[in-house]
Amino acid sequence: MSKIEVNTVAPQCGTTLTLGESGDTVQLGTGASQTGFGRTGTVDWDTTPKTTTFSAVSGDGFFCNTTGGAFTCNLPAGSAGAIVSLADYAATWNSNNLTVSPNGSEKIGGVAANVVLNTQGQSVTFVYVDGTQGWVNVQDSTSNERGASFLAATGGTVTTSGNFKIHTFTGPGTFCVSSIATPSDANTVSYLVVAGGAGGGYGCAGGGGGAGGYREYKSPVDTYTASPLNGNPCGTAVTVTAQAYPITVGGGGTAGTGPTGSSAQGGAGVNSVFSTITSAGGGGGGGSPPAGISGGSGGGGGHNAGAGGTGNTPPVTPAQGTNGAQSAPITGSAPSDAGGGGGGATEAGIPGPTGGPKNHNGGAGATSCITASPVTRAGGGGGTNRCGGGADDTNGGDGGGGKGGYGPRPGPVPQNTGAAGTVNTGGGGGGGTSSSPGTNQPGGAGGSGIVVIRYKFQ
Repeated sequence: MSKIEVNTVAPQCGTTLTLGESGDTVQLGTGASQTGFGRTGTVDWDTTPKTTTFSAVSGDGFFCNTTGGAFTCNLPAGSAGAIVSLADYAATWNSNNLTVSPNGSEKIGGVAANVVLNTQGQSVTFVYVDGTQGWVNVQDSTSNERGASFLAATGGTVTTSGNFKIHTFTGPGTFCVSSIATPSDANTVSYLVVAGGAGGGYGCAGGGGGAGGYREYKSPVDTYTASPLNGNPCGTAVTVTAQAYPITVGGGGTAGTGPTGSSAQGGAGVNSVFSTITSAGGGGGGGSPPAGISGGSGGGGGHNAGAGGTGNTPPVTPAQGTNGAQSAPITGSAPSDAGGGGGGATEAGIPGPTGGPKNHNGGAGATSCITASPVTRAGGGGGTNRCGGGADDTNGGDGGGGKGGYGPRPGPVPQNTGAAGTVNTGGGGGGGTSSSPGTNQPGGAGGSGIVVIRYKFQ
């Protein structure tokens, strides 16, 4: 090995000095440093993450982990071509920021002041230019490209739709989350919680049962077509963690019934519950007393001008249901005394018209594709005519509401009994009627509710 000891190497002619030949590596001795060559714009990354305030070295890149709290990076003294890179190690700068401080009175971007980095997953590269601008950020990335992990859970009947899993509960159960997702917004799940519908009233013109409360929220990462009652962004989001969530699916209310010739209100539906979300059971249809009962949706009023029950009780945003309708007042004509329709998720019950037996249907429910196809739920129960006066078919609202009883005089016929709400829709039961005085028939029972939870799993 040859050794040359000189203080200065200069070109023999011209102004270009070449060290080595093409393909060679020119290497400084261990511990030696260079000045005057400048930088090529690259850095050498220090792979030991910084977790507390530190002083950066020109030519190096640093991974800054602020998981434990915010701290500061002090830049080195500025010299033309000096370069420092910084990267958000754990994607936490949005919650615990990194402060970048220039040396003494030097500048960052022309201003002698600190810079705060507070964007999740950010990475930056500063190059010192001159005394006017100081350190200039020449590369800034906020793409935050990271491998994703997904939420995993068990419980209910599990189906898939594209990249989403759907857990459907038609009875009590447990939604058990075993692992959560990154990014964190994927832990906000979509849900549909429908309570049990109420029973229809018992009497000669019973009111339709109110639908069970209907509450839905579409996650910001979800893609299905939600109902008009989607609570995003004004409703209540549920962001899950790794734990068990008991599920309550409300049963339908009992049909209004009693001794021959009497009358009674329909039974209220039962609440459905997921996490912080409670949907209220529907309000029973009127009988005796004639007023409909308040609930998720209100029950329709019974004979003798019974008032409809108030929906969205207790109140939530968006509203979980609508009001039941008042029955028509007696005007001396039996068919004019018609029970009011029960309220549905999106439409109030239809009142029984004075002087005519028709159009006292239950209010319509809401349609959602949360289970991968459009399904309408939470329709109100249909009201009914006084003493079977007329063979008019009084429908329950779209979404599982039961038809109100009807039938011509004289003599009892099967249609006098109100139809039940459809199971697992939260539909209200239809009101009962009679074919002649003293032959009152029961209303229909309310339909049970349902709970659906949906999330991205791949």
